[in-house]
Amino acid sequence: MHTLLPVSFALGAALSNAVATVLQRRAALSVPRSDGFRARLMLDLLRRPVWLAGILAVIAAAVCQAVALATGPLTVVQPLFVLELPLTLIVASLLLRRHLPRVGWVAVTCVVAGLGVALAASSPTGNRTHVPLDRWVPALAVCIGAVVVLALAALRRPEGRARAACLGTATAISYAVTAALMKAAMHILDDEGVAAFFTAWQTYAFAAVGAGALFLLENAMQAGPLVASQPAITLGDATVSMALGIIIYEEHVRSGWWLLPQLLGVLMIATGVFTLSRIPLTQSLVAPDEPGRGADAP
Repeated sequence: MHTLLPVSFALGAALSNAVATVLQRRAALSVPRSDGFRARLMLDLLRRPVWLAGILAVIAAAVCQAVALATGPLTVVQPLFVLELPLTLIVASLLLRRHLPRVGWVAVTCVVAGLGVALAASSPTGNRTHVPLDRWVPALAVCIGAVVVLALAALRRPEGRARAACLGTATAISYAVTAALMKAAMHILDDEGVAAFFTAWQTYAFAAVGAGALFLLENAMQAGPLVASQPAITLGDATVSMALGIIIYEEHVRSGWWLLPQLLGVLMIATGVFTLSRIPLTQSLVAPDEPGRGADAP
């Protein structure tokens, strides 16, 4: 019962994000492409009703995620978001009236089972509510520095796998930092009230980093095949979030021989995610208007 509420809201957030992904991915691919970051990209997307519908789903996901993070450990809530890709494919198959192939269902099962094994083996505990500034500064410096390096590396590469992977990894780190900051802001809201929430630096920090994550995501969608960016986003978010939960919030996971089933779970998740990233339905969400682009496109 202790973890039922955060798990339920985390799953709701993953489902809302899945709906948003389908809508936003279609909208992002309907605007002009470019070799560099385009500030005008967001203005173009604002004119697409389907993208605005996706944003409403993003808001619903953010509310669910905020409740989950306020009531549960970061190391429990964020790993559940690996279910976003399987849910995205299921939502896409329903909305686009396309069939998810048998290999897709096998991959979905692999992701779900792998997540169950990894979480059961790690058994995350702890839910610290207040974090001193001296814990935030080095963690934020490392994460933001990594995002900047990855973004610059992406700009130096032509459109393709390497660029998509760099932007996907930068997006994942940004997502994890957003979640860590959101958790802090929600605890401030719960313990100290609305006034403290709107004067806390964590509130504006998670809003700023979250906006940056959205910008990176939209560019990652256009940078190259999904098989390059989605695994980086899915696995990177969970991994960095686990690290931030342990380092910043002093949450605990099992070690010793428990690392073996945890690794098995991670390998199952990775296998499922890579498989899902390559199936035709997923590729149709990436480049529906470019028959030549697919899982093996450069």
